[in-house]
Amino acid sequence: MTKLNHIFCTIGISVLSLGCLDSFAEDLGNGTFSNPVIWADLPDPDVIRVGDTYYMVSTTMHLMPGAPVMKSKDLVNWEHASYIFNTLDDNGRYNLYDGTVYGKGQWATSLKYHKGKFYALFSPNDEPYRSYIFSTRNPSKEGSWELVSRPPHFHDCSLFFDEDDRVYTISGSGDIILTELKNDLSDVKEDGVHIHLNLRDEEETNLLEGSRMVKHDGKYYLMIISWPQGKPRRQLCYRADKITGPYEKQVVLEDNFAGFGYVGQGTIVDDTQGNWWGMIFQDRGAVGRVLTLSPVNWENGWPMIDHVPEIAAKPEGTTLNHSIVTSDDFNGKKLKSQWEWNHNPELASISLTDRKGWLRLSTPRNSVSTLYHAPNTLTQRMEGPVCQGYVKLDISNMLPGDKAGLAAFNGHTGAITVNCTENGHFLTMNSQVVNLEREGTRISGVHNTELGYTEIPADKTGSVYLKVDADFNLGKDMARFSYSYDGANWTPLGLPFQMKFDYRKLFMGTRLAIFNYATEKAGGYIDCDIFEYGKKD
Repeated sequence: MTKLNHIFCTIGISVLSLGCLDSFAEDLGNGTFSNPVIWADLPDPDVIRVGDTYYMVSTTMHLMPGAPVMKSKDLVNWEHASYIFNTLDDNGRYNLYDGTVYGKGQWATSLKYHKGKFYALFSPNDEPYRSYIFSTRNPSKEGSWELVSRPPHFHDCSLFFDEDDRVYTISGSGDIILTELKNDLSDVKEDGVHIHLNLRDEEETNLLEGSRMVKHDGKYYLMIISWPQGKPRRQLCYRADKITGPYEKQVVLEDNFAGFGYVGQGTIVDDTQGNWWGMIFQDRGAVGRVLTLSPVNWENGWPMIDHVPEIAAKPEGTTLNHSIVTSDDFNGKKLKSQWEWNHNPELASISLTDRKGWLRLSTPRNSVSTLYHAPNTLTQRMEGPVCQGYVKLDISNMLPGDKAGLAAFNGHTGAITVNCTENGHFLTMNSQVVNLEREGTRISGVHNTELGYTEIPADKTGSVYLKVDADFNLGKDMARFSYSYDGANWTPLGLPFQMKFDYRKLFMGTRLAIFNYATEKAGGYIDCDIFEYGKKD
């Protein structure tokens, strides 16, 4: 185990002690489930089955640890298994130096199983523009993923092991390219296959990406998202008798499910009974890109999904009764696995042992200007249709100039913030919108609007509760903020905040975020006693 992995195992991420929500709304408890099967941000899914267990990976970009692997016995109830990496360090921007990696970093990981080992491939869409390939024999073991190689960049790639042990990538956006790798995955095979698949036709003149390759009954099936100019987003499948083609096309899903937008980009997987399922994401505004699960009907050799059902019979399997978003009392030796840091954390300023039962977040840097520059911001997903999160803080050890609080964090952020001054503490509710220069993703400015203010009594600094209530129902995307000094009696602060998903900014769903940063002098700290989370239908 590396030193960094050891540190994460000491104060970082636990995959063994997940709490449960009060209810699992997607599993209806009678052998059926409702869609979206996960109403939370899980874009670019890849799903495989090994034995009776399903494994899934998703995109987390600038969040650390990253590339979360989840597992399930029924495709409905999912739990965290591991993260493929703890941090990325290709350039200083991952540490919030000389820019950021907002909207960049790890994208669209491909997950495969071959001869007793799991493999994951992803290509960060930033410098030095090279892929990562990791492997493990046990994806449920924390810290078990090992780096195999750094081959060339493959956009939205699918890794594919054929039955003759030859291994390929299928990648690209519009121009889809098939590339053969060496058997040891160390690099591109110099004398191997490297061809353009020529999937364009008179309709497909715009977006084509999100490759996912599977093989069924001797044929090759390539799932790709399409967004023809002036037409709806849709899921395509290309089929061929040989991996090199020629390929024929079929639209397998075009559905404006529940009025939120057209469903597209994902994969298909078979269950233990021989049935097939499509796991495809849908953009749902500020909550992000949620997952839908749909039966696949094989018609004339095509995996047709046709539409996303509101309610359907579950795949057979044992229910795990876990969720990927939970509460945390900070009493464990490790943070629970739902948490991810915004960019690489500075671990020396994080502790679960300095004060037993509390998470201590110290400020590691002087003169941090905004939340978007702040290291050690701790985040987790939010869920629809309605969710709530609150945190209990001891703010008595903040220094003048420090800002700490709870945010609905995205490119458009709403936050309830404790401000420490020479004369005491006060609370504000703010709207914050970041502007990014795409080259190096540098922050060119943050538009900050104060929407609420109140002073904090001097005798209450040891027990301040901050809360976010979020409504992600169709046409809502609204967050409200409140505070309390006893965790029972809540006072609203500020105005309702309109959350947004903006691909030009952070390109992720809105997250609950606990933060503490110093605008003047480093060294102050807050202690977090509990974080309580819940969701409602």
